[in-house]
Amino acid sequence: MINNGLDSKTEDKIIEAARKIFHRRGFDGARMQEIADEAQINKAMLHYYFRSKDQLFEAVFREAALKILPLVGSIIESDLTLEEKIKKLIHNYIDLIKSNPYIPGFVLHELTQNPERMKQFIANNALLRPQKFFTQIQEGIDTGKYIPIAPLQLMVTIVSSCIFPFIAKPMLHAVFGLDHDGFDEFIEQRKEQMTQFILNGLYKK
Repeated sequence: MINNGLDSKTEDKIIEAARKIFHRRGFDGARMQEIADEAQINKAMLHYYFRSKDQLFEAVFREAALKILPLVGSIIESDLTLEEKIKKLIHNYIDLIKSNPYIPGFVLHELTQNPERMKQFIANNALLRPQKFFTQIQEGIDTGKYIPIAPLQLMVTIVSSCIFPFIAKPMLHAVFGLDHDGFDEFIEQRKEQMTQFILNGLYKK
């Protein structure tokens, strides 16, 4: 948590600089001096706002999480049909990560290094309530519309399928020769094809 009464513009500038450096270097490779240089302030001022790298990372992570979780929550808690939710979730989630490619790395870091903090953050902000989404899946199974599938398995499959290409982007470039434009084209195709793949697999034949 930053000190109270400090300039919000400077705070925003520091968080933006930290986001760039954490994305470029990773948490372990990032240095406070480099973040200060990126923000065009001295290191003493950086420490005045954020006393440690952990504290600064937490602020940047919070910014990232508050972009993802409300988006997912608003879709799965809506009155849309399950099919509409799946399509909207895949399209919007991929668009969000495409616009903020640093997010998967931040989330993965927190999940592996600070799982309790991630759990507490979600609990404190009440941003994910999947019961309605899960109920729709179970109702479709009970009526014979969908194949028997654990609702949590479906949810995890959707989210992980959206995230993985961004994490694996260097591998896709090295193995399949996807340049920047090729990757963007691949991602646009994936939005449609993942939607069809999930829905086709969900319906009972």
